[in-house]
Amino acid sequence: MKGNIIKYLFILFVIFIIIFAVYKMNFESKKDGEDSKSNVQEALLQESSNLNIGIANFDNINPIITQNRDVINLSTILYEPLLSITTDYKIELKLVREWSKINENTYVIKLKDDLKWDDGSKISANDVTYTIEKLKEKKSVYSDNVSNIKSAEVVDSTTIKINLDKEEAFFEYNLIFPIISKDQFSGEADFFKSRIVPKSSGMYKVVSASTEGLELEENNNWYQSEKRKINKVKIVFCSTMGDAYNSFKIGNIDMICTSNINIKEYIGTIGYLGKDYKGRELDYISLNCERNILSRKEVRQAINYAIDKNKIISSVYGSEYYVSSFPLDYGSYLYNKESTSSYNKNQAKKVLEDAGWKYKYESWYKTENYRTTTIYLDLIVDSSNKQRVKVAELIKKQLEDIGINVYLYKVSNSSYKSYLKNKNYDMIITGVYNGYSPSLEYFLGKDNISNYKNDEITNILNDLKNISDETQIKEKYKRIIEIYEDEQPFICLYRNKLKVIYSMKLTGDFTPNSYTAYYNLKKWYRQ
Repeated sequence: MKGNIIKYLFILFVIFIIIFAVYKMNFESKKDGEDSKSNVQEALLQESSNLNIGIANFDNINPIITQNRDVINLSTILYEPLLSITTDYKIELKLVREWSKINENTYVIKLKDDLKWDDGSKISANDVTYTIEKLKEKKSVYSDNVSNIKSAEVVDSTTIKINLDKEEAFFEYNLIFPIISKDQFSGEADFFKSRIVPKSSGMYKVVSASTEGLELEENNNWYQSEKRKINKVKIVFCSTMGDAYNSFKIGNIDMICTSNINIKEYIGTIGYLGKDYKGRELDYISLNCERNILSRKEVRQAINYAIDKNKIISSVYGSEYYVSSFPLDYGSYLYNKESTSSYNKNQAKKVLEDAGWKYKYESWYKTENYRTTTIYLDLIVDSSNKQRVKVAELIKKQLEDIGINVYLYKVSNSSYKSYLKNKNYDMIITGVYNGYSPSLEYFLGKDNISNYKNDEITNILNDLKNISDETQIKEKYKRIIEIYEDEQPFICLYRNKLKVIYSMKLTGDFTPNSYTAYYNLKKWYRQ
């Protein structure tokens, strides 16, 4: 009997062990499943907050030293400037709390309170004057921004006084260069050979740097409190743009900035998104308004109507350029006209006929005071610039199609520079890397390249040096544009096109512009 009880108890114990083991296995399995699910969710969340960017031909992360356009773009999310540019080309306060012009050659800049570098140390006026000093010391992409600065003085820890060599309209547009830390670089023997990663004042900071790339994370000491959807950014160094395209194709990077518009040739037909935006390279024809024939506005108007800008772009550059009608970029709050070609052969002939010119023996001529003038014009182009040579040949043909005779001179680079410097030409094809400032002094001011003189424009340009009211500025520019379109002292041709391509997994407010391809990055996220 006793043996049977022991036997039954043993059987019950075994059953209990089995039941417990099964329960344990189910529990652990469920827990593992939940943990696995949690890990997957965490991994997906982490991936959704990361961004991988490819940069080709990386040279230096220091924005004062680098010559790489992609690094300059990148610096806008790492190093804050004093001021920046909005999408409609207005001034936007960054490190600056306020600025004022106290006389024709002096500005006072006041920094925001409690600005910090990513390590928590204070950003001060000393950092600003040090940055200006370095920009003036050696050639930098921002050197032109400070070329008119005579001196920069520290007034107190948050105040800087800037003295100019000469009065400059819209000088504040120059203050868009990134600021670096004086304390961080004060011990460097040769600043311009330094490989130190500058402290960050922007929305992200560099947490690691290697020969393969950079790791960026949110800068918690950034003065703006806005939450970013992208928490981490990985910068992948690519030896060439070809390597960058390949990395993009296999999904290792999410985004590339490129000047190559025909991008499908390089990445194929894989799914991607892209945004085109205008660059800062502007080509135009300068017309020497002091020459007898070109002093007559009807001739300048006829030349403008005779040039088919769209045909020039498609023949020489494919789709890589935008038609340009004015030095200011379309989208500027001061120029809201879509740039279009004014090509009209019939109108070109009409403006000449209406002004008394007659067409005979394949030439336009006009008799005044018993003296006959025939339209013959020289066109100068730099022979070393093969694309501009093609443009010049097309312009010659287009002008001759309406009866304007053109002698094309393809000259050496040194001769070209001499023609340009001495203004010894009728027409010359040239170009400029346009600044962000809406100032038109270079094109229409004293000693402009076209020898154009107009008292009303001169007075307007002088007025603009002392006007800060936006409504008044707009009215002044409206009048300048009206005069320009009527007088046509030079002819804008085209400006370059840039492109951002990015993964279809990325979404948000993508609004790249010539100031930065990463405009509004804080609003981007992965799907």
